[in-house]
Amino acid sequence: MTHLRSRRRLGLAVPLVLSLTATLGFLPTASSAAPQAEPTAQAADASSLAYVVNTRTDHRTIESVKKAIRAADGTVVAAYDRIGVIVVHSANPEFARTIRAVRGVQSAGATRTAPLTAAGTTDEGPVEPLTKQQAAKIAGTAKTTTSGAEGTPEPLEADQWDLRAIGADKAALINPGSRKVTVAVIDTGVDDTHPDLAPNFSASQSANCVGGKADTSEGAWRPYTSGDYHGTHVAGEIAAARNGVGVAGVAPGVKVAGIKVSDPASGLFYPENVVCAFVFAADHGVEITNNSYYVDPWMYNCKADPDQRAIVDAVNRAQLYAQHKGTLHVASAGNSNHDLASDAIEDTSSPNDTTPGPRTVDPSVCLDIPTQLPGVVTVSATGVQNLKSYYSSYGHRVVDVAAPGGDGRYQVPDTPSKNGRILSTLPEGGYGYLQGTSMASPHTAGVAALLKSRYPKATPAQLRALLKAQADNPGCPASYDQDGNGTQDALCEGGKRLNGFYGAGIVDALDAVD
Repeated sequence: MTHLRSRRRLGLAVPLVLSLTATLGFLPTASSAAPQAEPTAQAADASSLAYVVNTRTDHRTIESVKKAIRAADGTVVAAYDRIGVIVVHSANPEFARTIRAVRGVQSAGATRTAPLTAAGTTDEGPVEPLTKQQAAKIAGTAKTTTSGAEGTPEPLEADQWDLRAIGADKAALINPGSRKVTVAVIDTGVDDTHPDLAPNFSASQSANCVGGKADTSEGAWRPYTSGDYHGTHVAGEIAAARNGVGVAGVAPGVKVAGIKVSDPASGLFYPENVVCAFVFAADHGVEITNNSYYVDPWMYNCKADPDQRAIVDAVNRAQLYAQHKGTLHVASAGNSNHDLASDAIEDTSSPNDTTPGPRTVDPSVCLDIPTQLPGVVTVSATGVQNLKSYYSSYGHRVVDVAAPGGDGRYQVPDTPSKNGRILSTLPEGGYGYLQGTSMASPHTAGVAALLKSRYPKATPAQLRALLKAQADNPGCPASYDQDGNGTQDALCEGGKRLNGFYGAGIVDALDAVD
């Protein structure tokens, strides 16, 4: 898929990531020597598929279904008895049909359309690494920027227009966030050895959930290669420390964790991995999760299809379980410029693990998950002009809030680099620019962490309401003809208080702490 159709990028185009430790006097990084963890569960048989089997949660039913799974030539990989979700591998082509007929099974289906060893073919687009020349120019203007927890800006902060757009630089002077609050980045892995992330990283709340079962061994949460940069970039946007090293996060005082869910062969985010991540986060005291992805292989999961219905059921059970234990989920709206409140959407990228084909879906019954699941905060993206980014999906009464995600095409900031994308951390001590609703979601997660720091007893529902209450809504623009061809590029519905482009408004970190 192109950069307009995904919220994440895969390790297909591996950029040269520049470490700035020497250029700006940063601390040395040990990430090149860090172990790169492999997934905890892999199938030996290439013809096998992975399945989720969703059951009633009483012990007798679960044990009976497990017995039926074995009888149908299935192998239980992981069982989440408290939510009634069982992850299974099977090479039996009749497995799903057989198990759906078993008493106590409420839904069951394959989580992919390709064998477990299949490679993916999608990419959101390469990162733009920061060059030595850019870094020197930005660092040279740092002294003119009045921000930072001690009134001193970070060396690269002059290029972080996004922090200033939501008042995060000023918020850091008042309350940078509490160490008692953790945001888990469910993504491609987080390089915790990065000098901007190491001070705030929580290893005890991190894991590798690839395969559907959590691996908490040392370094398991780290990206496979430096090309798997998405999760590290997201983590820096949330909680890069104000330590005089490089960039700053929206909530530089909170902790950040990494839960890796991207398949090593394809880079895709399969349902069983995400189920594991939500349950792990909940069971390890995570207050907020950031979800800058959609669950593969379907951009939209249609409930009329038994496999896709089972995927929705399994992921929803896991995220609701986490909500009930006090975890708020923040998710990106998508980069397709789709109206998620419309009657029909053209999906040309599903399934993305084999051969996609065109289909028309109704977004009210064909869900983009996890962002359209109940209680999840859905975030659209804006650029430096506080206008919806050209790629950002939207939808009246679907989008909850908006946040900076960047727009390098139409909204160019007055910063040293003139780069309208978002600058953040990359693996192996690097920095670079990305744009997408993938970047908007962590800005919102950071503001949510500031709110949780201020209101530690707030429930997920209350935090969601607080996010909306502190947001600033610019209202629908009079015209949204970004390319100037005389045709509206998207239709904003709603009013000043609530609309399809911004939901309740653009998040405001300063309002969150003041």
